[in-house]
Amino acid sequence: MTATLRIVLDRSTSSADSDLAAAAVELARGLVATAPADCEVEAIVPSGESDPLEAVPGLASVTRLALPRRELVAAWQVGMPTGVGGGLIHAPSLAAPLVRHDRVNDHDQTVVTLWDLDAWERSEELSRAHVLSQKALLRRAKKHADAVVVPTHAVAARLASWGGFGDRVRVIPGAPPESFRIPADEIGRRRSLGIPEGFVLLSGSSGASSNLSAGFGAAVRAHAGVPVVVVDAPEGDEPAIAELAAAAGIGEGRVHVRPHLDPYDRAAVLGGAVAYVATSRSSAFPWRLVEALRLGVPVVAADSDVHREVIAEGGVLAAPDADALGDALASALGSTAAAERLAVLAGDRGRAFSWAGAAERVWILHADL
Repeated sequence: MTATLRIVLDRSTSSADSDLAAAAVELARGLVATAPADCEVEAIVPSGESDPLEAVPGLASVTRLALPRRELVAAWQVGMPTGVGGGLIHAPSLAAPLVRHDRVNDHDQTVVTLWDLDAWERSEELSRAHVLSQKALLRRAKKHADAVVVPTHAVAARLASWGGFGDRVRVIPGAPPESFRIPADEIGRRRSLGIPEGFVLLSGSSGASSNLSAGFGAAVRAHAGVPVVVVDAPEGDEPAIAELAAAAGIGEGRVHVRPHLDPYDRAAVLGGAVAYVATSRSSAFPWRLVEALRLGVPVVAADSDVHREVIAEGGVLAAPDADALGDALASALGSTAAAERLAVLAGDRGRAFSWAGAAERVWILHADL
């Protein structure tokens, strides 16, 4: 008898959630590639989605629901039936058909994934609709999910402190795209993006949780004399980020702000960085950080439970202020030997994150349930 794992394949997210959309596809590919004998993978997609077989070859079948994404998520928030049916369901986000089911007798399972606590930690930086949606879905998960996957033990500890989840929280980290590597045309891509060679890389927004001010201050304190590039800037946030840079003492023309880039452009940008400084105070899974590790970019990070766990021995941790980060950055770039050492450590650590490994752990999770 063949066991079918049904993955909720939601790729119609906004640009701000494009990492989560990419994660859904990468995990689905990993599940197909690592499926045990007599197991297969089916996709559940909202109405209007493009053919998932183009993105995930090897899917056994596709269940296309009647509702488009926005209406579907709204229905799932309140537990309305949407024609999904039962079976083994895995959602790489909180968006899932979280309804009462019988795991013991009917062998139905529903597992969801929580990548961040943004709706609780930085709600003032997000839309009210997004915050309400995330909180409603987590309440449904607390009642009906058989397991909640989180990317780090730091987030697992936070959930445990809230109570109500018992032993249902499981840790499975994310990863860069499996094909993520510096492209052959990296120099041309950076030129097209208007990005100079040899810069300190930051990521985030002008919001307090990104802590970009500390990153700009670190670049000044390190006396690196190199440009600073900021990626993942929300649309329209460029002037506010430029003001933060100017307040920290970064001269005009030395800051280059870019929005969320596609994986090839991101890899090209990382390929030109002398260091990546991870400044965020958020508990969210640090996608850009694991990409920097994968490509062997020297990493300096603000000390936090998440960064400590993800980086391990692969980079330098410092207090989340400009002085401490600046001293760490100066040390990292103080000599060719120091930078090369950090690059090797980063590359070694980066190999610990893969979607194949994540998929294998998902199969084990559902088998355990």
